[in-house]
Amino acid sequence: MAPPGRANGGLAALAAALTLAILLGACSPATPTPSASDRPVATDVAETPSAGPTDTPAEPSPTAAPVVVALAHWSDCGKGFLCAEVRVPRDYAAPSNGYVNISMVDLPATDRKTRIGALVVNPGGPGGSGVEFVRDSASLFSAAMRKRFDIVGFDPRGVISSTAVRCIDNLDEQARIDPTPDTATELRALLNSARDYAEACAKRNADLLPYLSTDSVARDLDAIRQAVGDKQLSYLGFSYGTLIGSTYADLFPDHVRAMVLDGAIDPALDLKAFRFGQAKAFEGALASFLKDCAAKTSCVFHENGRTVQAFNSLMASIDTRSLPAIRLNDSRRIGPGIAWSAVIASLYSKSSWPVLAATLELAKQGDGSLMLALADPYRGRKPNGSYSNEQDAYFANTCLDFQAPTDSKVYSSWATQLETAAPHFAQLLAYNDLPCAFWPVPAERTPAAASAKGAPPIIVVGSTGDPATPYAWAVSLSRELDSGVLITRKGEGHTGYAASACVQRAVDAYLLGLTVPKKGLTCK
Repeated sequence: MAPPGRANGGLAALAAALTLAILLGACSPATPTPSASDRPVATDVAETPSAGPTDTPAEPSPTAAPVVVALAHWSDCGKGFLCAEVRVPRDYAAPSNGYVNISMVDLPATDRKTRIGALVVNPGGPGGSGVEFVRDSASLFSAAMRKRFDIVGFDPRGVISSTAVRCIDNLDEQARIDPTPDTATELRALLNSARDYAEACAKRNADLLPYLSTDSVARDLDAIRQAVGDKQLSYLGFSYGTLIGSTYADLFPDHVRAMVLDGAIDPALDLKAFRFGQAKAFEGALASFLKDCAAKTSCVFHENGRTVQAFNSLMASIDTRSLPAIRLNDSRRIGPGIAWSAVIASLYSKSSWPVLAATLELAKQGDGSLMLALADPYRGRKPNGSYSNEQDAYFANTCLDFQAPTDSKVYSSWATQLETAAPHFAQLLAYNDLPCAFWPVPAERTPAAASAKGAPPIIVVGSTGDPATPYAWAVSLSRELDSGVLITRKGEGHTGYAASACVQRAVDAYLLGLTVPKKGLTCK
């Protein structure tokens, strides 16, 4: 999973990559929605692992006792923002058995007299930073929203400025591994990488790994509600943030004031259904991009309308021989891992399609500079060569939330099953979660529909061309929730709030005045 376009700290990083694209003479599109949650992380697969959790579901954890949290002590942290931390139990089933810190940022409402309270937002992930999102994306919210809400972001447990998980400091070596294995040697390399990664996570985070599930994050969200002084929660969650939201509403339905879930995840999906849905959705997004490019002579990767053939030829050539990053003067080589990360990152927003076209055209000419510029922020690599802990937090959460097969032959069978429906993404998505096969902590969440019985209306936004959280998931979630209300956005890209004025008007009206959108609302 991954953040909704505008988040995960990815906005500034991807904007920088697009600026680079313009400087390289590529094109000048509107700023796109950056890399997203629920984001696939191209990694590993192969033979039967020799160690790892069994396929037996974990025993349900004891019922967590209510936790009372004091009001947050906010301090000025520059540029109009306030910062604070809230201390929460590491294990809600044993509240006295250690604590973790949750980092928060607050952009205060501009009119204190008419202030409603806090609007807590989450950009997705798992691994996305809500603190960075609020700092980078304040302009996403209308003047009316800014007037009446404190916009509050938080880093979930395990993420960046909160008590963080860290497995591997430098992921450059992983980027050199082919996530679309063609040989037994490549399969073994993927398997070894997955095993080594899980072992590194276990070695460095033994006291933290068991406590990073979405259930715990949802309970932290209620602690945040108390810390900001609100009797009920107003929440806007994107992508993976929708799973946090639906889990919260199931746990605390009477604590919800208003909730909007954009780019929805259906909590009833198991790992196979989740990745199959994503693979087919990304395949559809790639097909739409290539068709759009073929129809426009202005598209720099036009190839006389033969864009599919040109794309396949280019990716096959990169699979055989990596590219240099000539214009970046970077010594790294661009192989399949980086190339596919660049493609996936660019499919999160239609506004980034011109950049993808320029990226592919430059790569066809033998220069992978733009691929590297797009892949780095998507993979959490910073300009100085260091990495955020986004990938570590991603797996730490995902491996607790989804029961993963321990026999790698299962992942290989998934790839085979997907080959017809999603030929470009079958391997990428089928092998995405192999580290979970070796994870030292068994999964604890059992996929189940969320009803949130007793909660007020919960707005679910789905985009028909969403590659990361397929539209069908939003439809399912809206039906599972006792009070679910669906807004449909017809269009490409991940999440709808920033992509459609129609969606934004309806969502804002609900968050501000609790005006429920009309049934069947569809936005173009």
